[in-house]
Amino acid sequence: MTADPTPASPPVVLVPSCNRVLGHHPFHIAGHKYVEAVRLAGALPLVVPNARPGEIETLLALADGVLLTGSPSNVHPQHFDEGVHDPDLPLDQARDAWTLPFVPRVLERGVPLLAICRGLQETNVALGGTLHQAIHEVPGFADHRADDDADVEVQYGPAHDVVVEPGGVLERLLAVHRFAVNSLHGQGVARLAPGLRVEARAPDGVIEAFSVPGAPGFALAVQWHPEWRAADNPVSMALLGAFGEACRAYRARRRDRPR
Repeated sequence: MTADPTPASPPVVLVPSCNRVLGHHPFHIAGHKYVEAVRLAGALPLVVPNARPGEIETLLALADGVLLTGSPSNVHPQHFDEGVHDPDLPLDQARDAWTLPFVPRVLERGVPLLAICRGLQETNVALGGTLHQAIHEVPGFADHRADDDADVEVQYGPAHDVVVEPGGVLERLLAVHRFAVNSLHGQGVARLAPGLRVEARAPDGVIEAFSVPGAPGFALAVQWHPEWRAADNPVSMALLGAFGEACRAYRARRRDRPR
């Protein structure tokens, strides 16, 4: 028997887009750094605009992984039974409308999931958790926002350490117990959704990462931005490497299923 000379195609990772108005027209937008992070993971990024309910199963059939991006927008607090705390902050209800029901389906199916910043908050809310709308106003918590007037290199520079919880996914992946991260979020986890496991915290106690132990596939959410200059960051590359490996394994299993 001769080996198949056709190289294996990379796994496809769905990257849900955000919604912006540029000039007078609405656009679907995904940040360049997230797309390139998917490529660093060894996968093919596929940016997905707002999906309609009837398109969810088709998208799941395409997906070998999902990366939920960060965004300037927040999850609308109506999804955790609160009113809007600061009306000046941007929202993206069109993204909420499909990603919140999409996340549980991704996890149920075992599609690998990596959620970043807004993506972490999105995942927690989608599974029944709540958010602090202004962490800096919660007694005992630090201000986790970046300075909007600072240079981007400063905004995405190291801001504080995270402390890894023992015995979890992050400890196995990284083999370190404390490392520095950037910090650019005003909101964060208040009540963790049922079934989630805290993987890391900031020194002030804010949840910086969680996993989904009940999911049949890789499922990790982080509050910082590992996609920023990921190729130069060993922690980021370890996370992306594990995500990419999970996507390739999922693709291989999917291709081996009887048709």
